[in-house]
Amino acid sequence: MGIVIIRQDEKIDSWKDAITRFDPNSKVYSYLEEHPGDEISMALIWKHPKGSLAKYPNLKCIASAGAGVDYIFADSTAPKNIPITRLVDPYLTSDMSEHVLAVILSELKNFNTYKLNQTKSYWKPKDYRRIKDVTVGIMGLGELGALTAADLTRVGFQVQGWSRSQKSISNVKTFSGTDSLSEFLNSTEILVCLLPLTPATEGILNASLFRQLPKGAYIINVARGGHLTDADLIAYLDNDHLSGACLDVYHQEPLPEEHPFWQHPKILMTPHYASVSDTNSVIPQILENYKRLQNGKPLLNEVDRKNGY
Repeated sequence: MGIVIIRQDEKIDSWKDAITRFDPNSKVYSYLEEHPGDEISMALIWKHPKGSLAKYPNLKCIASAGAGVDYIFADSTAPKNIPITRLVDPYLTSDMSEHVLAVILSELKNFNTYKLNQTKSYWKPKDYRRIKDVTVGIMGLGELGALTAADLTRVGFQVQGWSRSQKSISNVKTFSGTDSLSEFLNSTEILVCLLPLTPATEGILNASLFRQLPKGAYIINVARGGHLTDADLIAYLDNDHLSGACLDVYHQEPLPEEHPFWQHPKILMTPHYASVSDTNSVIPQILENYKRLQNGKPLLNEVDRKNGY
């Protein structure tokens, strides 16, 4: 049995080295090097080339090297009858919460506006808002969303959350199901998307949703680019119904140079780096699943294929 690492960035060697440090006896390979494909039982992947998983006849587990798994379901050639696992990392979760907090505070205190004014040598003070007066709504109350909601509550924000099924979080008003979505949106001044990307949530950040938010609402998408209908966001920014947006994820990454997001004055962009898996934190989890796989035991953090997360 062996592990193959499949990803399309420069991090293959660092993941391979980290696994070897934790377990020098493990057989771990980059998919780019010569390796015995018929001996591979686990594929540790992140946004793999479509079709690459079909090369391993004895594959027994697809392990996502992150919290998301939508890209696996998007590969029609990926094996359909073996388990998929994802990472649950405390650093990944806390990093996301810190990123969201930083973006919100920057918006409340007008830092993005002042930066634009600075490039024009333009001096104009603007009224700021206080934490206690702002309602933040979080769509998606899994590990990432729940911790972000709890952290924002501790800072002093009024926080509410919406999810597919009912959740309970201390000091957070929660909504669930499509019937309560409008009520949730109507009172949300800063909307944070932390939903899993599934057929039910694809394109959910669209004109229909935006018009239900209060005028002047702000959008933060740190989930997946597929949640957002790009043209609708631009339209609602241009008609001033939305005051701005911060995006960390996009339909195509890197974002093409000709995309209108680059030059839009109301859009703050970050390069899909809100939170990144820390190898030292998550490798023990991966190796534990590898051991469980060898011993025929239930896997940690297995994905529900029906729900897509």
